[in-house]
Amino acid sequence: MTAEGIRWGEAAAQAWQAARPLVALESSVLAQGLPVPANREADARMRAAILAHGAHPVITAVVGGRLTAGLDGADLERFLARDGVGKVSARDLPVAALRRADGATTVAATLAIASAAGIEVFATGGIGGVHREPAFDESADLAELSRCSMVVVCAGAKSILDLPATLERIESLGITLVGYRCDEFPGFFTASTGLRVPARIESPQEAAGLLRHARAMRRPGAILVVQPPPSAEALPRELVEQAVEEALQAARASGVRGAALTPFLLGAVERHTAGRSLRTNLALLEQNATLAAQVAIALSDTP
Repeated sequence: MTAEGIRWGEAAAQAWQAARPLVALESSVLAQGLPVPANREADARMRAAILAHGAHPVITAVVGGRLTAGLDGADLERFLARDGVGKVSARDLPVAALRRADGATTVAATLAIASAAGIEVFATGGIGGVHREPAFDESADLAELSRCSMVVVCAGAKSILDLPATLERIESLGITLVGYRCDEFPGFFTASTGLRVPARIESPQEAAGLLRHARAMRRPGAILVVQPPPSAEALPRELVEQAVEEALQAARASGVRGAALTPFLLGAVERHTAGRSLRTNLALLEQNATLAAQVAIALSDTP
C-alpha cells in the first residue's frame, strides 16, 4: 500500500507491506538542528531505539522534489553531510517539488508527509511554538498539529519559546495535549516549567486509545504526548532561562531574526551550557523515539 505522491525508501516500503508499526522522524534535526557529528549519533540512537521495540523508523524528507517516507542509503548520507540540503516546512513542499530540490523536513512538513503516507505516530525532540519576540512569530508546527490525525511524542516545546503563549495556542487550536507520567509541560531541556498539562496518561496503550477515541469522534488534529527529558540529562530551569535570555540579547545585537533565529538561539544555549544542552537533546530524542515505538505497537494491536 502506498500513498499517491509519496516515494518510499526500500526498507520503509518493506516494513509497510509487512504491516509493521511505523514511526515517523523528521530530517531537519539531522540536516540543520544538530551539529556534525552529533546529528549522526542522533540518527543512530533514534532508529535503534525504534527497531529495538519492534517498530520501524521512517525518516521523512524531500529528495529531488519528491516527498519521501524512509530516507536511507546515499540520500541519508547526503542529508547528514548537509550537501545542498535546504530546510522545508509544510508551506514549502510544493515549491521544493517544483524545483526538484532536496529538503530536510521540519515538524510541520513531517506531519504533512507522514499523514499523507498513513503513518500514525511521529517522534521528535521539541515542537515549535510562539516565539518570545516578536510575539506574532508563530511556528507552522502548531497549525499542522491541529490538522493531522496522529500521535506526536515530544519533550514539549523548545525552551527558547514563549511557553505560556504556546500552551494557549495549543488550547485554542483544539490540540489534545497530555503529559506522559508527568503533570507539567516540559521545556525541552528542562523538566520543570511551572506550567501544568490538562491531562496525564500512564501508558503507551492510553496514548493509542486517545487517538482511537479522537478518530471515532471525528476530531481533527494530533494527540500531543509530552514527556520530560531523562532525569539524568535534564538541565536546571534557572540555567536554561539564563542561557535563553543571553542568547536573545546576542540575537538582538546581531540582527538575527526569522528562520535563522531558532538555530542561532539553540547554538548559543549550547555554548552557555558548555555542551550540556546537546547531551540533553540527544537523550530526549532517543527517549521520545522509544515511547513513540511503544505507542505504534499499541496502535497495531486490536483494540
